[in-house]
Amino acid sequence: MIHRFFALISLALIALMAPASAQEPLRIEIDNPNIEPLPFAVPNFIAETAGADQYAADLARVVAADLTGSGLFREIPSTAFISGVTSFDSPVQFSDWKAINAQALVTGSVSTAGDDQIVVKFRLFDVFSENQLGEGLQFVGSRAGWRRMAHKVADAVYSRITGEGAYFDSRLVYVSESGPKNARSKRIAIMDYDGANNQFLTTDQSIVLAPRFSPDGNRVIYTSYETGFPKIYILDIGTVSRQSLADQPGTMSFAPRFAPDGQSVIYSLTTGSNTDLYKLSVNGGAPQQLTSDPTIETAPSFAPDGSQIVFESDRSGTPQLYVMPAGGGAATRISFGQGRYGTPVWSPRGDLIAFTKQNRGRFHIGVMNTDGSGERLLTASFLDEGPTWAPNGRVIMFTRETAGEGGSSTLYSVDISGRNLRPIKQGASDPNWSPLLQ
Repeated sequence: MIHRFFALISLALIALMAPASAQEPLRIEIDNPNIEPLPFAVPNFIAETAGADQYAADLARVVAADLTGSGLFREIPSTAFISGVTSFDSPVQFSDWKAINAQALVTGSVSTAGDDQIVVKFRLFDVFSENQLGEGLQFVGSRAGWRRMAHKVADAVYSRITGEGAYFDSRLVYVSESGPKNARSKRIAIMDYDGANNQFLTTDQSIVLAPRFSPDGNRVIYTSYETGFPKIYILDIGTVSRQSLADQPGTMSFAPRFAPDGQSVIYSLTTGSNTDLYKLSVNGGAPQQLTSDPTIETAPSFAPDGSQIVFESDRSGTPQLYVMPAGGGAATRISFGQGRYGTPVWSPRGDLIAFTKQNRGRFHIGVMNTDGSGERLLTASFLDEGPTWAPNGRVIMFTRETAGEGGSSTLYSVDISGRNLRPIKQGASDPNWSPLLQ
């Protein structure tokens, strides 16, 4: 694998030395579950003005944490450095970085501007070819937003080396849980993808479920039991104001999700003993009924282009996954393995569907092609459920609950190859990943 990696590096460097129109980004193959993480170094960024020292150190640490957390990179500690970086514009002493086996080097600088702004610059180098990869970038933002600039630097490095889309500069909305299992308080909360900057959006006065971002990341739709029955609300993240939706007397509405254009939502509605899927404009009006089977249809999710919906139904006798046109019509079953399937979510790349599977007393997070072929199980535990996709369609986050009376819920992430399983947030469930921040 290492020899193949260096072959890819060499091909990419030839492309980088070719005319601009012929250049291709450096790519490494990351679908092999046994890939060796790429060694990299991130010295503390250079503070170019007074008052920038702490930002310079903190930015470098967040960049390193992002890259290491992806499972594709291994940071070389600063204690191994032979020389440092004393100026952003000084020539890089590549021999010193080769000696400690650093294959990639990230350098950066931070300066203050005005009363509230900082300016962040960075460069990425291939140590063994002694070449800079791509052009250096500069970000300007508020001092309070320094973590976002660090995520943007890490996104640029990640994308240049892997060829994959960015995902670090994003957020998660989830259900924060506290208290004993038989009297657990639940609140909707929002945080950066790595758990920083946590903020509560609702109180703990009622049960809340299934928060889901709008396509622009500015609103959250969720289910609340504050009236005693499940009811759907849309909440504006900036103002924390909300509106009710699908409020039909004598019914229960739940499992909502926005359409890709953000102008309508799809959800489950129970009337009597029957649960069907409905579609409704965010501005209200008459809902459109999409299914009419005398069974339970729930957990709908749109394809990225809005043309199809995948959902869970027990019309075959056990919960299985089905795909149908977004406007309703005949549904095609796509899950045929052993066990029960639920909570399907279409990948933002449109190529895969993630799901929860229960079989032989174990729960799994898995993925399959959109026609149901190529099923792969990525996890297994007492209770894994509720997958959500990173913006680049490469990483999945989900809820893992531990067994026992005092069992707690923790958010975990895993790569779609099944590698790099890691905990993200304790006392949390039902995550939903935002698009990249604007």
